[in-house]
This record gives sequence, structure tokens and C-alpha cells, in this order.
Amino acid sequence: MLEINWYLPILVFFARVLDVTLGTLRIIFIGKGKRLLAALARPHVRCLHIFSGGLPGAPDLKHARLVARQLQSEHHEVTVRLKDCLAILSDVIYHLESFDALLVRSSLINYLVAKLASQYVPAVFSGEGADELFAGYEYLKSIPPGLLFTELIEITNRLHNTALQRVDRCASAHGLIVHVSFLDPDVLDYALRIPARFKIMDGVEKWILRQAGAGKLPDSILNRPKAKFWDGAGVGELLAQNAEIRISTADFEREKQLPNGWTLNSKEELMYYRIFREHFGEFKNLSWMGRTKGALPA
Repeated sequence: MLEINWYLPILVFFARVLDVTLGTLRIIFIGKGKRLLAALARPHVRCLHIFSGGLPGAPDLKHARLVARQLQSEHHEVTVRLKDCLAILSDVIYHLESFDALLVRSSLINYLVAKLASQYVPAVFSGEGADELFAGYEYLKSIPPGLLFTELIEITNRLHNTALQRVDRCASAHGLIVHVSFLDPDVLDYALRIPARFKIMDGVEKWILRQAGAGKLPDSILNRPKAKFWDGAGVGELLAQNAEIRISTADFEREKQLPNGWTLNSKEELMYYRIFREHFGEFKNLSWMGRTKGALPA
């Protein structure tokens, strides 16, 4: 039986920065990894701040409130509507320097939550890397166990110009510092030495994180299936629908092929590309820009 003590290096990482934060920990809250960070850190700090965001009725807001009550933390949230997302869309793409549809989607709420957090604190913790290191994505269940480790390495190596770019750019736009605890070198090294069979067990993704959170978080949180950032915040479908209204099928067919050879996959991505082009012009070489896995045709 595997002893679930992998989280000890995370607490060591907390200790390195708690002197700076004077016993106050700040969490940008979306996702199971961030909830677990909050639960693990709570006994070690005098005051815990949790920040969340989404559309009215979004699942992430509901779960953030539940965790905040259980952990007796200070909870701050921003509730937005489609018009709020559209109002900041140009600014987000400018700071993000990307038109990747899934990355832009997730950055909109992240940008607004970072703005909220910057009004209270100079630095926050976030949980990026947990899904990649501990197999949190639904599609990973379909990968043969013998290939799972290789897949986790691949998606971890994509973080620098996808999810981490989102976190960095959205925070930096508001002068905020983000600590990504799961990607601390000690935690990363520990996670990669855990056999992949303990990460998806009996069809349950991120099994080891769920075990580590047992007794620290409500069962409804621990057992919640993985939701994409934009789905949890409630914005994904609205953005796609807005693009369908704005862009005709004829325009999409005419503009979907980019000068570098890439093909845009949706009207939503074209909507973002048009804004990107207004800010930065056209590029014949976009090799520096990350794409969410699956965004490019095989």
C-alpha cells in the first residue's frame, strides 16, 4: 500500500515563502489541485485568502464557496457575464500573445481573478501542473498504462507556453506574482518517481491527489470529475456562440488558412486571431507560440 506522503515537499515549499507572506496564504482557486493546496496549507497559516471567478451559477463559484466555508478562509469572487469577457478580450490577447482558442478561453476568467487578487495581495499560489503530473485529464484514462508516463511527460513539457503562459501573463498584467507549488523542483522530482499506476486507479483520474485530500476536503469536492477551466467558470459555450454570430461561414472558410500553414479550427479561434493580428500583425513563423494539445490537425 502506497503511503500518501508525496505532499510533504509542497509544505516545504510553503515554508520557503511563508516568511514573506507573514503567515497569510493566497490561493487563486479553480481546480482540484488548488483546493488541495488550500487544504494542506490551512493549518500552517493564520489567514487563508481564496479567489475565484465565473459566470453566475458557475460550478467553480459554488465549489469555491464550499471549500472556503470548510477551511474558514477569506473568500473573494468575481462574477462576470459575457459582456465582461468581451470587454477585456483584446487586452487579454495582447498580454497573452496568443490566439489559441482554448488558452484564450481560460485566460479571460484568470485575468479577471488576477485583477481581483491584486487588490488584496501581492502574490498568490496556483495549482498548475497537478493535472499533468498526477493524471487529472479524462482522456488519459484511454491511454494504455504502459504509455501513461510518456504522455504525462509530454503534456508537462507543453506547459511553458500554454497553461503557465496563461498564469504568468494574466498575473503580470496586474503586477501579481504567482507561485506554482506543484512545479517546484522538489515536488516535480517526487511526482515523476511515483508509478503511473497510482495516478489512475480503478478508472479514477488523479487518484493519488484524491487520496491525499481525504478528510481535508468535502467528498463532493474530492469526487468531482475534472472540468476544463472555461467550463467550470461557465464561459466556454457562450464564447463559441458569440463567434458563430460574429463570423460567417464564408468568412471562416476564406480566412482559416494562416500564412505559416496552420489552419484555424473554429470561428471562435478566428475571432481571436483577428484581434491578435490587429495587435501584432501576421507571422510566417509561429513556432514560438504554444497550441493546446489537439488544437492542430494530426
